[in-house]
Amino acid sequence: MNSFNSYMDIALDEAKEAAKRGEVPVGAVIVTGGQVIAQAGNRTRELHDPTAHAEMLAIRAACVSMGQERLSGCDLYVTLEPCPMCAAAISNARIARLYYGASDPKSGGVENGAKVFTHAQCHHVPEVYDGIDEAASSELLSVFFSGLRKP
Repeated sequence: MNSFNSYMDIALDEAKEAAKRGEVPVGAVIVTGGQVIAQAGNRTRELHDPTAHAEMLAIRAACVSMGQERLSGCDLYVTLEPCPMCAAAISNARIARLYYGASDPKSGGVENGAKVFTHAQCHHVPEVYDGIDEAASSELLSVFFSGLRKP
């Protein structure tokens, strides 16, 4: 019998650290063979880089760690549904499985919005599993954004 081992707790820790830095609280972890090879939280403000999403940073670090541009067989855990940019990077990196927490009706690119993986131009489609630790992921985002809206 196979058991599922989620690494979303690490992604949630990365998201919490991102929030402490004033970043939108999103965290990502890449795993292969039961080993974490990369983890990151959003750093768009800190790095003055609109592409410094947690997924992009984790993918870059995992590619360096593995010494290649393909992450075949790797799993990506992320606290928020990837945007279209990140979904395209996930496809290009050939990530095998995507696990995400909260859905993103406004900016998502997987089940919402652009639905990148449904396009004929998408060369690789990972297995997608949503709703992993969704409540905890959503709560982090809600608390972060409610703090921004206070007068």
